[in-house]
Amino acid sequence: MHLTTRRAALAGSGALAAATALPARAQTADIEARLNVEYGRHDGAALLGDLYLPAAPGKYPVVTAVHGGGWQAGSKAAYQYWGPWLAKRGIGLFAAGYRLMTPGKKMFPESVHDIRAAVQFLRSKGEALKIDPERIGLMGDSAGGHIACLVALAGDHPTFKGAAYMDDPYSALSTRVKTVVALYPVTDMAQQWNHDALNRPLDNIAEKYLGATLADSRKLYFDASPVSYATKSNAAVAFLITHGTEDDIVDRVQSDNFLLALKQSGNYARHIVMQGSGHFWGSDPIEEPGSISGFFAPRVLRFLQERL
Repeated sequence: MHLTTRRAALAGSGALAAATALPARAQTADIEARLNVEYGRHDGAALLGDLYLPAAPGKYPVVTAVHGGGWQAGSKAAYQYWGPWLAKRGIGLFAAGYRLMTPGKKMFPESVHDIRAAVQFLRSKGEALKIDPERIGLMGDSAGGHIACLVALAGDHPTFKGAAYMDDPYSALSTRVKTVVALYPVTDMAQQWNHDALNRPLDNIAEKYLGATLADSRKLYFDASPVSYATKSNAAVAFLITHGTEDDIVDRVQSDNFLLALKQSGNYARHIVMQGSGHFWGSDPIEEPGSISGFFAPRVLRFLQERL
């Protein structure tokens, strides 16, 4: 059954409360898809994700995937190709939706708390979902890469842990993960603000996301930057980072500087530079001829098999 067919088959079933029941399933010979899993509720908003797993019984590692879109657009459907592709190869993927910015409403740290909850949910429901709770990773592209890196390095940091949503049924659980795959991520919010101020002054996504300019609060920009948490105390996470040489949305220098900080702090970190590529390719079909995602995917698989 094709993925779109599986989606259509489940469209009328609705989201089921994850705390009380498992969602409806669609299964082929090799893949099981559980769509619109409700993994939490924050400020009245349902948080939904799509879970892709190998169909066979087992206990599988899983990657929590976070879509990009400048914190203001995009959806969990961005991982509709990565989910089945990894599941066929023995690794689960949970494409987690999160709350996006709306005009005049910033969304930091709310989006970070949403993805923290996704990791905690997977850890709490491991056995019921065929997931190994000790083998959880994160993956994200662009703004999603920012959130993924931030949760991986700072999810249990006092800036975020215990700061909100303590009534979540799994809020006491750790957000620690073993791996991060980051596609052209935002890792330095001050650098992103400077880039946006020069290149997209009418749509400064860093400023909109944080609700303040860099001149208003440099500490806010520091607290929101994954590079700020690349320290020796956070050296247990393995990173695979990729960036294109022609990216005009997020400067490659952010990935270069982040990679350096990770290595200085003792993290395992690898960087794949995509010569001639720009932004936005992470959601392209993996098996499409000439796809950049198709080039990257085997390297992701090898990294996860070795580190997750």
